Amino acid sequence: MIEAVGVAVFALTGALVAARKGMDPFGFILLATTTGAGGGTMRDLALGRPVGWVEAPLNVLICATVALLAWLIAYLRPGQLDGWSAKRVLLWADASGMALFAVSGTRIAMAADVPLISAIALGAVTASFGGIIRDILAGDRAMVLWSRDFYVTAATAGAGATALLTHFGFGPAVVMLGGLAAGFGLRAGSILFGWSFPRLPGDGSR
Repeated sequence: MIEAVGVAVFALTGALVAARKGMDPFGFILLATTTGAGGGTMRDLALGRPVGWVEAPLNVLICATVALLAWLIAYLRPGQLDGWSAKRVLLWADASGMALFAVSGTRIAMAADVPLISAIALGAVTASFGGIIRDILAGDRAMVLWSRDFYVTAATAGAGATALLTHFGFGPAVVMLGGLAAGFGLRAGSILFGWSFPRLPGDGSR
């Protein structure tokens, strides 16, 4: 269930970017699907397991539904999905999807009996790669790589909390809430209060 929610939320971020770029319905579907399923695909390939959306296409249907609903809103209410408020929705939806995928990706990796560190890395990959693919396909700088805000750090924190709580035998509810709190909390602090690593000396990037 948590994976499906993460797919829907991340698909929404892809659809919002598609609206900002003025894409057609198939562009909406492409960005929504690659964003929603990209991180999970990378995780499944790394684990050597069947890619989830290939065997059970529910996630693709979720992404396509979100994309088409977003396109319909963009068509009927021009500007509704590409203004300042939509950018804020994109930012927070992305943070939510990141946290959800950090938890679900780590739990799936732990269930596959990989080492703890590997499970954390795969959780961070699940949480990050969908957004990277989205931004590259949209012709944007990958937010994960170019922003000094905590993003991969937040994803790793969520994945780390999930892995450690699972390792020490806490129940699923505690694992989920702890992972979400760590990942989303750190990302929210970065968005609201500017938490970030210090800029490298001599770094002139913006």
